[in-house]
Amino acid sequence: MPSTKTKQKDQELDFEQSIKELEKIVKQLESGKVGLAESLKMFESGIEHYQNCQKTLDATEKKITVLTEKLEKEYQANDE
Repeated sequence: MPSTKTKQKDQELDFEQSIKELEKIVKQLESGKVGLAESLKMFESGIEHYQNCQKTLDATEKKITVLTEKLEKEYQANDE
């Protein structure tokens, strides 16, 4: 079973790769040199990369929220 750090590193790589792919797709679509059928395939691929990025961002936001709440509780406990 992969460690948490390995999973995080894989997610970061997947996120970065998806962002690069999205940028590449946008440039190609904006160039106007891609046919309709190929444009549709690229759009579908772009949607998948977008969803991957959104999933990673949502998980990261959730983790930040949990860590922040934990830190606040520890801070409040130390104040008492």
